[in-house]
Amino acid sequence: MTERVYGVTPPISTALPTEAEKRMHQALHEELRAQGTFESRAETEERKKVIAQLEKITTAFVKKATAETQNSFMVREAIGRVFTYGSYRLGVYGPGSDIDTLVVAPKHVTTEQYFRLFPPLLVEMAPPGAITDLTPVPDAFVPIIKFEFSGISIDLIFCSIKGLTQIPEDKSWNLTDNTLLRGLSENEVRSLNGTRVTDEILNLVPEPATFKLALRAIKLWAQRKAIYANIMGFPGGVAWAMLVARVCQLYPKATSAVVVNKFFHIMLKWPWPLPVLLKDIEYNISVTRAPVWNPKLYSSDRNHRMPIITPAYPAMCATHNINRSSKVVIMQELEKGVQVTEEIMTGRAPWKALFTKHTFFTSDFRYYLTVISSSRTKDAQNVWSGFIESRVRVLVNKIENHAAIVLARPFNKGYDRQHRCQNYDQLGEVVTNGSLAYLYKPTPEEEEKAKEEAKTEVKAELINANLKPESVSQDGQVIKPEPGTKTATAPPSVTATDGAVIKPEPGTESAMPPAAPPAAAADGVKKEESTTNGDGVEHKDANSEEVKLADIPEKKQELEVFTTNYYIGLQLGKTPASLDLSREVQEWMGMCRSSDLYKEGVNFLAVTHIKNTMLPDDVFEPGEVKPRPPKKKLKRQAPDDSSAQQPTKKSKPVGPTPTAAVS
Repeated sequence: MTERVYGVTPPISTALPTEAEKRMHQALHEELRAQGTFESRAETEERKKVIAQLEKITTAFVKKATAETQNSFMVREAIGRVFTYGSYRLGVYGPGSDIDTLVVAPKHVTTEQYFRLFPPLLVEMAPPGAITDLTPVPDAFVPIIKFEFSGISIDLIFCSIKGLTQIPEDKSWNLTDNTLLRGLSENEVRSLNGTRVTDEILNLVPEPATFKLALRAIKLWAQRKAIYANIMGFPGGVAWAMLVARVCQLYPKATSAVVVNKFFHIMLKWPWPLPVLLKDIEYNISVTRAPVWNPKLYSSDRNHRMPIITPAYPAMCATHNINRSSKVVIMQELEKGVQVTEEIMTGRAPWKALFTKHTFFTSDFRYYLTVISSSRTKDAQNVWSGFIESRVRVLVNKIENHAAIVLARPFNKGYDRQHRCQNYDQLGEVVTNGSLAYLYKPTPEEEEKAKEEAKTEVKAELINANLKPESVSQDGQVIKPEPGTKTATAPPSVTATDGAVIKPEPGTESAMPPAAPPAAAADGVKKEESTTNGDGVEHKDANSEEVKLADIPEKKQELEVFTTNYYIGLQLGKTPASLDLSREVQEWMGMCRSSDLYKEGVNFLAVTHIKNTMLPDDVFEPGEVKPRPPKKKLKRQAPDDSSAQQPTKKSKPVGPTPTAAVS
């Protein structure tokens, strides 16, 4: 019987592993356990319980949605299905990993019903208090509902199968049939293809167990080096999985340790932009209008720098976000990986040497740009910061084209902070300059109280049948006025189109309380406490004291603001006297503010520059050393009187000072 050939080319080697390679495999497995990449059995069982509960809630949702448009027989037979994809379905999840989940429904169930009916059912049917941080995002490129279920983060997307009036009850039914894509939009195809791609990857590797352990190692390496984030222009989880799968195809008999070592060698020498394929691309299948990746036909596909192509139809590029700078960074890390794994395979270094942390903040750059997204409420910030995060790579693309920029590298995650200000000047310092002077860190008791309040609010707001239409925003979030605020007076705008702080114009009203007491109090009129005894005659309280309103301390109004900062490291070429990025930054901020998600007075955006010595302390982890300003060298003075009278010249700063459209 002919042995199956995996991939689009024959394997490089089919040699069986040696005893030394088996020992290296065991050592890798032990190191990954020591690094905490494996979850306990109890945690895995909890995940299974959550998915089972989601199955029940999904079927209840489909029945309820069906009842709005179909007859009783259809309602009785209606069911929905839940599929997973990503790291959970691949079997490489670890502690704290989220579960990427897909809800599949028959054709008569709509996306509008999904966002209207599913959230309240979720809260109602889940155990009390199990659902937290519930955030529907219907305007996302792939509409999604994000939440935590019993402490497990869930990303839930939706797809209605246009060719099915009923979802099969057969538990073995899957989504591999291409005809299921018929009639779906491109966004719906992307939703369905998460599971389809994951299943294809597992079907295209020779030894799934070998693949999974090797992928755990590469994922940990990529995360430690901060090159794991599709949204920031680096490969995401599915892209790294396909690269590892391709190496497994080329070495079908190798151990995980050998696969990891060969991974760095092969990907470093890969002739990009030659695409990485796990199987031949399928063309001429007319079941969907979603385009198949084809650089001969589409100019945008020809621009992909490191194309990694999904194996499920329609084939798509999983790395279209990679730009010039991120490719340079990836290649640098691959080269380091070759050196380290060679030392490991020859016994000169342990496996933990591969998983050392990045040096993005400690030594890689001298200059950084800080993108500051901020909002007046936490719910608004969840939406706004997510949108800005998806646009940071667009700013990077603009910046890296500047003649003086050699490399512009975004960090792969943002830093969330909470601030409490006493006035709008302080608020302006936070949202325009990134000031940390008013940083607020809730106590554990306050955090727990906030979580409990969030649970109560979510349930009350979603289940309450008497919600008024105007109390729900366009993004599906119920809007409640902040405590102490008045709907009649809005806070003054603190940003303009160019990001500058704006003071209220003369004659305009501010939401801030008046600085002076009312006129009557200012004139010295005294207010006395009095009571009535039911006879209609006012009697002065004998124990009351005469108090002036001016003497009553005014309660300070705290202005709460939530920020998320994203950092971009800049590597400069020839050292110019100055670096002006204001045009690129202003164009980008204008694009972001033109989005329907931007709400003036609620959302803010700024970009500032910062030196490595001025980075916030919270970007450094324990054990890391924050860069310090270089010590000034004092010139030795000659021991004569004339030189003693010479004033010491101030040292000039070394290198350029980058400037941006600071807002």
